[in-house]
Amino acid sequence: MRFAISPLLIIMKLQLVKFGTTLISRELGSEAFRAFQPTMRELSENEELEIDFSGVLTLSPSWADEFLTPLLNQLNDKLILLPSDNLSVHATLKILQEANKKEFKINLLKQK
Repeated sequence: MRFAISPLLIIMKLQLVKFGTTLISRELGSEAFRAFQPTMRELSENEELEIDFSGVLTLSPSWADEFLTPLLNQLNDKLILLPSDNLSVHATLKILQEANKKEFKINLLKQK
């Protein structure tokens, strides 16, 4: 899903629940990342990628390290994480930020 906020900024939104509600294991995270690569190639220079955790019940550090860490390395501040009330998401993001010594950009405005 894509939408324009301004004429210069376009946002692609990815709902992680498309990969399942229980996102665990390095193997499955790596598989999801490879499956998402054709979509990544469509991302333009002025486009941001928003990650929506809605519907995800469990997010493990191993899955997220294989999926979110490479996205963060590729996109830097063009990767935006939407807020989540899910404690496994909070814990996993904290672990990844500490391990990678790199911060995720989190959109503080809750979107539906």
